Amino acid sequence: MSSGETVLVTAAAGGVGSWVVQLAKLAGNHVIGTCSTREKAAQLEVLGCDRVVRYRDEDLGTALKEEYPDGIDLIFEQVGGTTFDTCVDNVARRGRILICGFISEYQNGPQEVLAPRIYHKLLWKSAQLRGFLHSDWPDRFPDHLSRNIQLIEDGLIDPQIDPQPFLGIDEVVNAVEYLHSGKNTGKVTVQYR
Repeated sequence: MSSGETVLVTAAAGGVGSWVVQLAKLAGNHVIGTCSTREKAAQLEVLGCDRVVRYRDEDLGTALKEEYPDGIDLIFEQVGGTTFDTCVDNVARRGRILICGFISEYQNGPQEVLAPRIYHKLLWKSAQLRGFLHSDWPDRFPDHLSRNIQLIEDGLIDPQIDPQPFLGIDEVVNAVEYLHSGKNTGKVTVQYR
């Protein structure tokens, strides 16, 4: 990402989303984050979000269209489903959408889409769509890990760890269910006993 852009982070209160929010602010961008609750919204404001959309209380598409009529330059999308569709509809001309997940479909599988194909929407804006799995970039992992550790040590990034305790390998399933419930704020961890 560059500086001076408008960046949208969906599922911004999670472990990955909260990190991306902080990186985007550190780069000098206007950051919008989505979340479900007032508590998560308050945490996102502390992390630097300029605008928080609580999707249970307001419509994301309406908020983006009214407040960002020129669209969003960079979208870090992790939800999928109708949130993804809203992101595509609101990406700026020459904007980018980076897909890092689709939690809305993890439990019930892919949803059937009965709409125009996505290239109809992206082509006319010269917009880009890209998937991202960190496992496909092993050559870059050491440098990025070192950089991120340095950002933490310098106090520029505050890793968000959910306080819910999960102790031992027997708790892995419960930790995943907790994550899928959307109750977490920050990264869900399982501690080895």
